[in-house]
Amino acid sequence: MSLALRLEHVSFAYVHGALVLRDVDLTVERGEFVAIAGPNGGGKTTLLRLILGLEQPTSGQVHVFAKRRGYLAQRAQAATDAPLTVRELVTAGRVARSRLIGPLTRRDREAVREAVERVGLTARADRRLSTLSGGQQQRAFIAKALAGEPDLLALDEPTTGVDVEAQEAIAVLLHQLGAELGMTILYVSHEFGAVEHLVERIVLVRERIVYDGPPSGLPGVWHDPSHVHA
Repeated sequence: MSLALRLEHVSFAYVHGALVLRDVDLTVERGEFVAIAGPNGGGKTTLLRLILGLEQPTSGQVHVFAKRRGYLAQRAQAATDAPLTVRELVTAGRVARSRLIGPLTRRDREAVREAVERVGLTARADRRLSTLSGGQQQRAFIAKALAGEPDLLALDEPTTGVDVEAQEAIAVLLHQLGAELGMTILYVSHEFGAVEHLVERIVLVRERIVYDGPPSGLPGVWHDPSHVHA
């Protein structure tokens, strides 16, 4: 398999701030579904932002080989009060990918339709986001990212604010999408119970990478999701 990304001896600190990440080495193969977990403030979101090019490392090298990247930011659902339908939201994801100035092409419209269908929201495509459940809203934001046809899909706390049933449904959906589309998926969360049985690897971040391997090899204390709040 070929690499989707590689980090070599990456450290990061904000200006005049404490070190957030220290000497991180990480490789992810194309098509992997990887959970990145750790305590609040442990550096997992910063790690994701470095991978996406939203931050630059203080030292070390970040190499991302995926050509197109989709991103579901933390608390994206804060935008659900905007008077947008599902289709309009997903179209915005396509426009961002294509940097369109003129009207949507036939392929653009087809990509939007496919993205809405893949997340199971075809029947709700013309409904306002504010009328949907929390889990449906998150599906809509995943569809927005999918409309750009990413090779790498990064999600930061994608199940925050939704119930356990919706968390598990979103995790299963992401697993299916990764398998069907061959995408690399990075799933960042302080609670990984919903995806523990679906991902190939769990990467635990606490300033450094303290564990990188299959869920079956996790230190016992980390099997309790409440521990990662510590």
